[in-house]
Amino acid sequence: MIKRFFILSSLCMVLGVSAQNSHTVVKGDNPYNIAKKYGITVDELLKLNPKFKDGKLAIGDVVMVKAEKHTAPAAKPAVVEKAKPGHANAQVGKIILQPKQTIYGITKQYRISETDLRKLNPELDAHMKIGDEITLPLESIKKYGGEQQAVPAAVVTKSTETHTETSAAVTTPAEGEAYVIQSKDNYYRITKQFGISQQELFVLNPGLEEKGLKPGETIKIKRTNTDAAVVSEPVNPKTKIDSGSEKSTVTVTAVADDYVTYTVQQGDTVFSIVNKFGVSIDELIALNPDLSKGLKTGMVLKIKKQDPAYVKKSGDALSVVLMLPFGYSTNETQYRAMALDFLTGAKLAIERNARGGQKLDIKIVDSGNEASFKNSMAQINPDNTDLIIGPFFKSNVIDVLDFTKNQKIPVVAPFANSPELYNYNNLIIVETNDQTYADKIVEEVKAVYSDQKIYVVADSKKEIANYIKGGLEKAVKNPNIMVVNSPAEIQLDQNMMTGQSAPVIAILASDNDAAGEAFANKTIALSKEVQGVKAFSMYYSPVFEKKVDELSQASLVYLMDRKINADGSFEKEILAAYKSKYCKIPPKYAIVGFDVVNDMLTRENKKGEIFKQMNKVQTQLATKFEFVKSKANGAYVNTGYRVIRLVP
Repeated sequence: MIKRFFILSSLCMVLGVSAQNSHTVVKGDNPYNIAKKYGITVDELLKLNPKFKDGKLAIGDVVMVKAEKHTAPAAKPAVVEKAKPGHANAQVGKIILQPKQTIYGITKQYRISETDLRKLNPELDAHMKIGDEITLPLESIKKYGGEQQAVPAAVVTKSTETHTETSAAVTTPAEGEAYVIQSKDNYYRITKQFGISQQELFVLNPGLEEKGLKPGETIKIKRTNTDAAVVSEPVNPKTKIDSGSEKSTVTVTAVADDYVTYTVQQGDTVFSIVNKFGVSIDELIALNPDLSKGLKTGMVLKIKKQDPAYVKKSGDALSVVLMLPFGYSTNETQYRAMALDFLTGAKLAIERNARGGQKLDIKIVDSGNEASFKNSMAQINPDNTDLIIGPFFKSNVIDVLDFTKNQKIPVVAPFANSPELYNYNNLIIVETNDQTYADKIVEEVKAVYSDQKIYVVADSKKEIANYIKGGLEKAVKNPNIMVVNSPAEIQLDQNMMTGQSAPVIAILASDNDAAGEAFANKTIALSKEVQGVKAFSMYYSPVFEKKVDELSQASLVYLMDRKINADGSFEKEILAAYKSKYCKIPPKYAIVGFDVVNDMLTRENKKGEIFKQMNKVQTQLATKFEFVKSKANGAYVNTGYRVIRLVP
């Protein structure tokens, strides 16, 4: 299912009135107001104007309305504001670099190009440590900075780890000290302030997740010196990992009346929110009347009533079944090594959560192969099972879903991801699909694009390459995009005025390792000829880690479903625990086993209501989990990924 992105800019989208059957876009209105004025819903307005369904309107555009339901007022003349000059002569201010802020994140938040950012900060790359000062246009800081406003030098004491504001009401406690919850606190603010994860916060404060944050109460805080969002590889400081989204840490929470709520992030639009949650604009406005005044960062929106949550059958212990393809019953060994590795990681997660006080009843079932699978289901009692993790294969997953359809038991698919599965509302899909990755590549390219020629290297099917091309044609101005079959076809562009070679943007949309090797070599060769070549890859290739220095000259950005932040405190703890238990570093499927099982168990509450916890964004040892509904009443699909940037 192709994801559609709708963009509504609250800064430039304006509507006006021209005639009874139509409405001319002028300054001062929004879709909600114009629909209300004409006695129709926003959805009806968009249906009448399908060419504007993406929300992109310009002053002077004419939209159709239902004339019989209103008396149109006289139109006011449209006032078009002249474009304001750039940042060159504007006043500037400084911000203090916070944990998890990156160059890309700053350009996105403050609406400034990377070129302008570097002009204001000539030594930017050397000043990207937490606590460093970054110069920005003062107007941008005031407009988009939120709580991170321009700070006078007298107020801030710089440090290589963090910063302290002398005017703050609460000072940062030392490790082991308590912290008193303030009225404006939420999980995101506390974890960001003290450099810990939500998971670590809940471990330090048992019961906090269930009862929530209450102003005046005291909680335990543990400081760390690790920036988990952007870290350096132990071997090469030119490799940086980020979460894939600067705004993803604060997301959705479930409130007492069982409605899903969402905290609006910088860059959100009404259309992106309704698209994310599969609701109509009218449903959203009906639950949130204040939206008529505009969408604001930090607003908490009520989205919709949650589906009835699964509640565990009986007893205190959570009954969990792991279905792994050992093949003992059929004497097949094809997937046995993978299943055994998965189990070692799963055991580590189970033991970790049991030590934290979670009561678990674990049953391991040999799911065999696809032919013998149905026999293995006889070992499952659907009336006394609270969570099923596995099986691995799509056809087996469907069998389990059909087997448990009356009980609606949560089923976790560690590897299967197919549109055929999206109709099952008790299914949790761990694997991220290709279109999610392609959408991220489009977003990354858009952020650096400045009229360069773009090459997309396709695989044999070309489906994803063409999807990326279509996305870029909508996202950038004057696109010049070529889909090619081989990296050898990528050529430098030529400046029409000077005749000199000009840099290009190269994108790899193939997961073939040979193509990855050729793409890396071609990119390196081009970046030696001319500066400014930019490279992106939807997939990881082993050559990327072998040639970090050379590929960093092209600022290569690539995506991975799993990547371990080897400098993170949580990651170090898990790696050490695995090595202590099994006398080796965890192999690939052991990492998957730990991540999937630990993520699912940490989402469970005492009642087994895992579906009420699916809106939390969590990063485990190597995998980021950010689940969204595939449709209004469909499966939960992971849209998380790790973004790796090679920095020159």
